[in-house]
Amino acid sequence: MKGISRRGFLKISGATVAGVALGSLGFDLKPIEAYAQTLRIRNAKQTTTICPYCAVGCGIIVHTIEGKVVNTEGDPDHPINEGALCSKGMAVYQISHNNPNRLSNPMYRAPFSAEWKQVSWDFALDKIAENVKKTRDKYFEATNKKGQTVNRLTNIASVGSAAMDNEECYIYQKFLRSLGLVYIEHQARI
Repeated sequence: MKGISRRGFLKISGATVAGVALGSLGFDLKPIEAYAQTLRIRNAKQTTTICPYCAVGCGIIVHTIEGKVVNTEGDPDHPINEGALCSKGMAVYQISHNNPNRLSNPMYRAPFSAEWKQVSWDFALDKIAENVKKTRDKYFEATNKKGQTVNRLTNIASVGSAAMDNEECYIYQKFLRSLGLVYIEHQARI
């Protein structure tokens, strides 16, 4: 051991210990054969859309096969998000129509009831219209205390959705104004 320095001895000892440790753990250093999985988006139709959650308007690519959504991902060509998505945007696949946990029919809970029951779309829309009409008829103000014409309804408010485009917002706002609503807001401004 006359020709080995202290530093050389430590290097050899460390390499020997590491080799024995790796060998005893069962590591096989032979090369392995790699193979690729078949992608679930293979042969899928790509459609671009906008994320329905906040008002940022991130781009999403939706992959469909035979009308079923199989994958969603951020659109790298979109100027707003350049392919990046927040946690809600990444989970947008879960709201697709083929998610077995997604509600597909309206649910109704009667006043003072603890139970929800599934109802038809006709029942739900009629109930909404009935409640809006009843509230408007009861609380609509044609004039204020000074006798000035105001034609307003302050007992119903509306918060719009970021998933609506400008044209839908315009029509929706016109409808609400025709009812006399004063408190109209849109999520894109919040």
